[in-house]
Amino acid sequence: MLWLTNRIGAQEMSSDRSSLLLRISAVLWIVWGAVHLLAGVMTMSLDTVSAISGIADGVAPEELVNDYHPAVGAILNQHGWNLAWGGVVTLIGALFIWRGSMVAVFVTALVGGMLDFGYFLFLDLGGYVRFVPGTIMTLISGSAIALSLVVYGFAKSE
Repeated sequence: MLWLTNRIGAQEMSSDRSSLLLRISAVLWIVWGAVHLLAGVMTMSLDTVSAISGIADGVAPEELVNDYHPAVGAILNQHGWNLAWGGVVTLIGALFIWRGSMVAVFVTALVGGMLDFGYFLFLDLGGYVRFVPGTIMTLISGSAIALSLVVYGFAKSE
């Protein structure tokens, strides 16, 4: 596995097309990472009801008002922490993707992609969120991953 990681990381993206696609992917990850970092900080800083309302924005706020156990707030804070660190990792990954690192492509896609997969599976499919901003972010991460896979395909064929 280390051999594969070193081989992928050592590949240079020489074509202008690959470079452009990676830079577009990097910009998409910057947008995604910044939004998730902000969402994480906001989730950790809000009270439980406001945090739940902010996440499940497709549900009428009055339906979410409740006297939640403090453990629910702690779980939301953990969720906010995960959003924030995922955002930071993708922001850092975007810088390396911009420079052509295929290792960064895979790490960033793994972190951002898996975070958004959980969002899609539990919140989007559950019907608890609006299209903007959440589903848009899933489309952004999916687009970044797709562009990177195209570049990876180019790199393998060179």
